[in-house]
Amino acid sequence: MSISNYDVIVLGGGAAGLMCALTAGQRGRRVLVLEVSNKLGKKILMSGGGRCNFTNLEVQAHHFISSNPHFVKSALAQYTNWDFIGLVAKHNVAYHEKEQGQLFCDESAKDILALLKQECDQANVSFQLNCETHQVDHNLAKHNLDYTKSDCARFTIGTSKGAFSCASLVVATGGLSIPTLGGATGLGYSLAKQFGLKVIQTRASLVPFTLSGKWQDFSSALSGVSVHVQASVPTKSFRQGMLFTHRGLSGPAVLQLSNYWQLGETIYIDLLPTIDVQDMLVNAKAKTPNMTPSQVFSGKLPSSLLKHLQLLWWQDKPLQSFRHAELESLAKQFQEWQLKPSGTEGYRTAEVTQGGVDVSQISSKTMQVDGHEGLFFIGEVLDVTGHLGGFNFQWAWSSAYVAGQNA
Repeated sequence: MSISNYDVIVLGGGAAGLMCALTAGQRGRRVLVLEVSNKLGKKILMSGGGRCNFTNLEVQAHHFISSNPHFVKSALAQYTNWDFIGLVAKHNVAYHEKEQGQLFCDESAKDILALLKQECDQANVSFQLNCETHQVDHNLAKHNLDYTKSDCARFTIGTSKGAFSCASLVVATGGLSIPTLGGATGLGYSLAKQFGLKVIQTRASLVPFTLSGKWQDFSSALSGVSVHVQASVPTKSFRQGMLFTHRGLSGPAVLQLSNYWQLGETIYIDLLPTIDVQDMLVNAKAKTPNMTPSQVFSGKLPSSLLKHLQLLWWQDKPLQSFRHAELESLAKQFQEWQLKPSGTEGYRTAEVTQGGVDVSQISSKTMQVDGHEGLFFIGEVLDVTGHLGGFNFQWAWSSAYVAGQNA
């Protein structure tokens, strides 16, 4: 059986895989991308509501979660958010800033995929779609090959489209999130274990919470209603939008918090984070004692939310009928609303996967595996998870660029 040989083979045609391929191709390397699904960049196309939040104006190491919080620094310095913004500008893709430095395409996420594909084409990158990887053989374990030769066929990849060999193998297979897209196979974790790498326990990340009992009924009745809140667990807090859903809670504040929440833990929600609610109620009682709490809160929260909260938290009588302790208790309900999620929506709707290939055996400067010349891991498959807001895409671009420069 003939085996097609390449300098670099990239497993995965998503954001990281395409970025790595074009970077290696621009160095004159012969590159092949193997993608298991029928399309490149499926996750790019659906991201950001179809507009792709491709990076952020502020990118720092503290925006990422990893067992080694310093690991991301080298890659982020080698290929910055401004480098990718420059690539976007080069292709005349119009974009805009949303809250907190998030950058989105004006038109469509297709623009980001198109520019990556165009750069790949210009760099003569080859592609195989609908290509399942069955096995990866480390040829050095079978044959007495010279490690140091850059064109040495260190790896042979057996696939549904035949066998391919390469000097450098880049694993850009992503995580387990959104399995309906067809790429969440767990292949990257299997390969990591095959080569002796530890895999940090994975879990759904940037994912909505589910509620049970009366609070699910409460949330379901308000499905589609959003409110600006401060959502917290003991270790972390986020002030952003929260959305009620049929199953529980979503929105940016909740998705961010999911990275830090542990099963069984209580979350705390401040429904009016810019207001001292106790002062507001006490002052209103002194000045307008015949007003009801609902009238005081009117306009500060959606009326449907207030209506449902009132049924649970207070009798809507004049403020003069409330003792100070009752107003204090009501204020605390608004500013420290305690909920215990029953779980999360899981990988089905998670934006990314937390955990992954342990970075302790990966070079932060090259993304190469220690002791395995020519083997690289990049992007979401690694134990690096960005906050919501374009950070996971930036990690894809940065880690991929670094690997592409060294593969």
